[in-house]
Amino acid sequence: MGEELTPSLVLAGYTFGVFPMARDRDDPQVHFVEPEIRGIIPLDAFHVPRRLRRLVRRGTFDIRTDTAFTKVIDLCAAPTEARPETWINSAIRNAYLALVPSGHLHTVEAWDGDRLVGGLYGVALGGVFFGESMFSRADNASKVALVHLVARLRAGGFLLLDCQWRTDHLHQFGCVEIAQDRFKSLLRDALRVHADFNRHSAVATELDRILRPGPPTA
Repeated sequence: MGEELTPSLVLAGYTFGVFPMARDRDDPQVHFVEPEIRGIIPLDAFHVPRRLRRLVRRGTFDIRTDTAFTKVIDLCAAPTEARPETWINSAIRNAYLALVPSGHLHTVEAWDGDRLVGGLYGVALGGVFFGESMFSRADNASKVALVHLVARLRAGGFLLLDCQWRTDHLHQFGCVEIAQDRFKSLLRDALRVHADFNRHSAVATELDRILRPGPPTA
């Protein structure tokens, strides 16, 4: 991409079903990506493994939203032993942080006391949440954050949770693959919806529904 990555370009890309990535965190170039096969988590079919349900109910982590934008993105971008390469370069970091004033960027954070130990970030647009990245510095912290994200999206009337690609990590939560044409059709419908990420009053109810016992699983 030959021009500066701006917040407006990021949002415009999402409306067309594409998203920005760098080849690695040290590469100054940004590319818009359009997968032929898209990963999504159907919000009405979200699945929480039994052990994770117990962990969420115990309240092991203090879950907060939108309190540490910079920390979350920087921890998502930081290489780890398990993930030595990441795709979040400085241009992407700056463009997403510039979405904060407009209210499009959101984080769900798992805290252990004063330590941020897990979380995720993404962009809300209409009735779509575009999940971008997640990180863990404590066992299951990002998984707990994801459960709370889905409760919040369901409470707020969102229709679509975009995961970009299906991974083994996301498959356990019900992530499925669909063709990009199908994704664009769902995207068009969901963008017409006025969802509310901050509809706090209904989050607890949705979380309780998500955590109700389901079929036996690990």
